[in-house]
Amino acid sequence: MKKERYTISVFTEDIVGMLNRVTIIFTRRKINIESIAASESEIPNIHRYTLVICEAEDMVKKVVLQLEKQVEVVKAVYHKDSEVVYQEIALYKVPTEVLLSGGEAEKIVRAHHARVLSVEPAFTVIEKTGHKDETQALFDQLEPYGMLEFVRSGRVAITKPMKTLKSIVEELEKVQY
Repeated sequence: MKKERYTISVFTEDIVGMLNRVTIIFTRRKINIESIAASESEIPNIHRYTLVICEAEDMVKKVVLQLEKQVEVVKAVYHKDSEVVYQEIALYKVPTEVLLSGGEAEKIVRAHHARVLSVEPAFTVIEKTGHKDETQALFDQLEPYGMLEFVRSGRVAITKPMKTLKSIVEELEKVQY
């Protein structure tokens, strides 16, 4: 079976411990989660977990079905990269002196269309949004200038298909009544 990258969106009720219950399903099947992001959704009291995994599609289908068996899970869906619009955000802390000199480091930041968030006497914080390869490329180019700190978020994604969570919830409510 060929492994591919999938984005799994899990919509749940806002209950303490749900993220743990969701991740345990992956752990039990020995599936590594490459990234995870949690946030509110467009529906009040419904939260969205966006997980990225690399696995065979038949295993992904099984995991999604298992997730949906959880009482507090409203819906779980999976998509290939081509079916979602996605981004990550990365923050880089570099010595301010390497940017103030107007040299190569400043040109690198500009070439990557990164944004300066904060300039302090000892360090500058830079922000870059994009796909993982884009944020990694900026990291690789800035590292020789003294990377003080680096962090990258999990993927946030929106599906290209036009079926909204609201329409899914409405369909589920019709089935229940």
